[in-house]
Amino acid sequence: MLEIIFIIIFSLYFIQLVLFTIGASKSFPKRAGDDLPSATVVVAARNEEKNIGECLKALDKLIYPKDKLEIIVINDHSTDKTDEIINDFIKDKPNFKKIIPSKQIGKVKGKANAIANALEIAKGEIILTTDADCVVSPTWAKTIASYYTKDVAMVCGYTNQKADTVFEGMQDVDFIYLLAVASGAMNLGKPLSAIGNNMSYRKDVYFEVGGYEAIPFSVTEDFKLLMAIHNLKKYKIIYPTDADALVTSAPCPDAKTLYWQKKRWGVGGLDSDLAGFTAMATAWLTHLGILLAPFLVPQVAVYLIGFKFISDYFFLYGVYRKLNIKLSIKYFLVFEIYFIFYVLVLPVLLIFTKKVNWKGRKY
Repeated sequence: MLEIIFIIIFSLYFIQLVLFTIGASKSFPKRAGDDLPSATVVVAARNEEKNIGECLKALDKLIYPKDKLEIIVINDHSTDKTDEIINDFIKDKPNFKKIIPSKQIGKVKGKANAIANALEIAKGEIILTTDADCVVSPTWAKTIASYYTKDVAMVCGYTNQKADTVFEGMQDVDFIYLLAVASGAMNLGKPLSAIGNNMSYRKDVYFEVGGYEAIPFSVTEDFKLLMAIHNLKKYKIIYPTDADALVTSAPCPDAKTLYWQKKRWGVGGLDSDLAGFTAMATAWLTHLGILLAPFLVPQVAVYLIGFKFISDYFFLYGVYRKLNIKLSIKYFLVFEIYFIFYVLVLPVLLIFTKKVNWKGRKY
């Protein structure tokens, strides 16, 4: 009887991966290269003196009609040299604009308030957001904007991580795994998550849902905006797996920062719907099964665990291949071990406390 229960749980996990693979593999029509909409890139930076320079250099290399692109960089009240670096870089670049958010928009807090300030002055039909610790590809804006055919209101893209060490490589695999799940679910009509460092939406639809001030506060404001647009039930939201839309971000430098990142995402995930909780519950039970199988069903434990690892690998391999990046076996194996524990521990932590400390702010 126990063997059957374990087999059912692992089979459900496998079926989820198959569905996510189908969704992530979907292709979408594009606009012609000479028919791009006007676009505004928005970057919020808070105490990013180590990263903002590389981010700005990458944005300056974007391939996009100059008369249709503006870039708004927000110094979100940094206390380091972020403001100085921004000013020095954009002083002779007319398509760049820097603002310091001076207006409190409704009850919006932190990064969401910074972005809301920028969107009040943005001129672009399409808003593209990334983070100050990210480097976009030259084709990023053009590729994302080309997906805005009729009725498409939001387009999300993939982000990988710089990976020079095992700790960083583990984070890279984790990022791609989570975004592949998000892409697969979204393209099947069940949005589970979105990440603001590679996200875009129509400006008029943003204001149609009332902007961030009309959305209940969340430490994952990107997910709240995604669901607000999805709940309109009148637009398409897509998540293409496109190498030309890839963004590369800086990984968390240490375990403490990684902990707060995961906790922030976990708190945001509490706003998920039934589909989201079902996916999370299946993953939780499967990873619990990995720990318990050697003791409760030793005769099939090796097969179940091997089946799970192989399923994850081929799920990831397909996405990595489409993104034209390499999946390291070493990083994958470390990720699988790390994945077991954080999937099991994070929900338990959230039972006791939902406090989040991020970018020097407490929520």
